[in-house]
Amino acid sequence: MTWLITGGAGYIGAHVARAMAEAGERVVVLDDVSSGVPERLPAGVPLVRGSLGDRELVDRTLSGHGVTGVVHLAAKKQVGESVEQPLRYYRENVHGLTVLLEAVVAAGVERFLFSSSAAVYGVPEVDLIDEDTPAAPINPYGETKLAGEWLVRAAGRAHGMATACLRYFNVAGAVRPELADTGVFNIIPMFFDRITRGEAPRIFGDDYGTPDGTCVRDYIHVADVADAHLAVARRLSGQRGELTLNIGRGEGVTVRQLAGLVADVTGSGHEPVVEARRPGDAAKAVASVGRITEELGWRASLGVRDMVESAWEGWCLRHPEARARAAAS
Repeated sequence: MTWLITGGAGYIGAHVARAMAEAGERVVVLDDVSSGVPERLPAGVPLVRGSLGDRELVDRTLSGHGVTGVVHLAAKKQVGESVEQPLRYYRENVHGLTVLLEAVVAAGVERFLFSSSAAVYGVPEVDLIDEDTPAAPINPYGETKLAGEWLVRAAGRAHGMATACLRYFNVAGAVRPELADTGVFNIIPMFFDRITRGEAPRIFGDDYGTPDGTCVRDYIHVADVADAHLAVARRLSGQRGELTLNIGRGEGVTVRQLAGLVADVTGSGHEPVVEARRPGDAAKAVASVGRITEELGWRASLGVRDMVESAWEGWCLRHPEARARAAAS
């Protein structure tokens, strides 16, 4: 079979494309390269440049490559930006998905894997977030991901598609430096950016009801995320129905612990500075991973140090001055 990976030149998408291609799956990528990097793709993986809003292009891609399954990762994903530009986020994330599903149904594609997010949960006050925890997103980005899940499941039930919705927690790291995240929107690259500019990393709030007062998060290596996609795709190849699965490690790390690990890996002597809490930050967000283990026998294999070390190598590839700046701090 052939898998279409939308957004496959992006940070997570390129790791998924590489993992699936290396495992022997036939893969084609559709990406508008607005944030994707074509050079991330492995040799031999075709890249179709264009938008999901272009129905004719999507139709040609599905038929021309004999697509039998879709892994849909293309989306806008910045929480703050979604608050400022909700109409854009609904257009890109929900309307784009609608066009894709219409094309998929018309082409008779029978398998659809949707990249969702732990943002669908909002800020639940539970020790572990499982897939039955009520979804209550608190920003437009999370809303579009939840609406996407509804669309995918409804289309699957109506048209006999096997579907899966994967809710990622905090993705980090890289398989190789050139595949690392190029954005400065998540906490690890935000720490790296401050260190490279000779500034102390920032911690937002240290008065939460957690072991050291800082927020607790579940971090998952992007290589494990890609491996989970491969496992789920192969399950969909042999089984109907629908899956909704958390993708995490099931272990929490405080922001202060993470800052200490970043300092150790980078050699930075900067002590983090504490600033006021950010609105909407949950004290704790850790995945329950029992369902994916039970369904697929899958568990994450890489730890937080692996994520920080590999992310640092990727950061230094793009910022050659970073090591010297960290050592001088």
